[in-house]
Amino acid sequence: MDQHQQDEEKQGATLFHSFASSSLPYPGDERETAPLLSYKMADEKADRIEVSEDTAHKISIDPWYQVGFVLTTGVNSAYVLGYSASIMVPLGWIGGTCGLILAAAISMYANALLARLHEVGSKRHIRYRDLAGHIYGITTPAKDYAIPGSPSDRIFTTIGSVASLVFAYNTGMLPEIQATIRPPVVKNMEKALWFQFTIGSLPLYAVTFMGYWAYGSSTSSYLLNSVKGPIWIKTVANLAAFLQTVIALHIFASPMYEFLDTKYGSGHGGPFAIHNVMFRVAVRGGYLTVNTLVAAMLPFLGDFMSLTGALSTFPLTFVLANHMYLMVNQHKLPTFQKCWHWLNVVGFSLLSVTAAVAALRLIIVDSSTYHLFADL
Repeated sequence: MDQHQQDEEKQGATLFHSFASSSLPYPGDERETAPLLSYKMADEKADRIEVSEDTAHKISIDPWYQVGFVLTTGVNSAYVLGYSASIMVPLGWIGGTCGLILAAAISMYANALLARLHEVGSKRHIRYRDLAGHIYGITTPAKDYAIPGSPSDRIFTTIGSVASLVFAYNTGMLPEIQATIRPPVVKNMEKALWFQFTIGSLPLYAVTFMGYWAYGSSTSSYLLNSVKGPIWIKTVANLAAFLQTVIALHIFASPMYEFLDTKYGSGHGGPFAIHNVMFRVAVRGGYLTVNTLVAAMLPFLGDFMSLTGALSTFPLTFVLANHMYLMVNQHKLPTFQKCWHWLNVVGFSLLSVTAAVAALRLIIVDSSTYHLFADL
């Protein structure tokens, strides 16, 4: 090997070692290149992210392709069998194909936005409700499901809750509602009752159970008072509750409306005659105004539900219903059924009186705590 070739090899080796020393860290050396430094900073940032541990499921263990498989499985479910008819048939080849592509793009964008919100406030939010609660400032107090109060207080609140239970399901004005149903009136009304106590009760269960699950024994007598978050959400919820209450109040007052319209109405002209409309507006508007004033003046919603249940729902729905059934069918019923209905009459009468006393006690106790028109 000549001298010139040896000099070239020596120069090449020197350049190689110089490049390697500037690019790769030696063991124990703190020097790193920019890409390696960025990876290290990313790892340190990931280490600083707080991860929720209040879950029985394992987190932070699945590779991306496993998560992708889970997402793919969720999309390609049995519902795919219906898309040919529900998407392609109404839209056709061009509309259906373009719609699927556009929906995929929009969905990808929306889900990517949601994915980028997974780590907010130096914490991984592993539940949708946690993420929404963090962003919107919705806080949930510590949940305590212990029954509050002293033993004597618990007795009265338990009796009051029994009155609220029967108030929740009954209107006390079944004949007035049944009067509008078409024949056969008994069978059709029984169908309506089955609907009320099955599908119709689902919203009641949902709100009741979710409210208690979220706030425990600290739940307010008016659930929306316990909710924390943006003021516009509570405003919309309160407005919806008010409008629904207006409808419910008119339903409860339909016997009174029927009596007043029949006794004091003009009886002339159709229902949309000007004098009849003005009379109904005055009666219904006055009733709604008085009820709203009383509800705002006495901020004991739960206590008055108990009192209403004790004084009206118990007698109208349970006591009188059993007694009137006995009067009509007393010669047809066997002794056992007669005893059963009399037991209901006596038992619910005693329970009505007891519940009324308990509700009045609750109102007196709360009256010493809150003032009129209190903003709870």
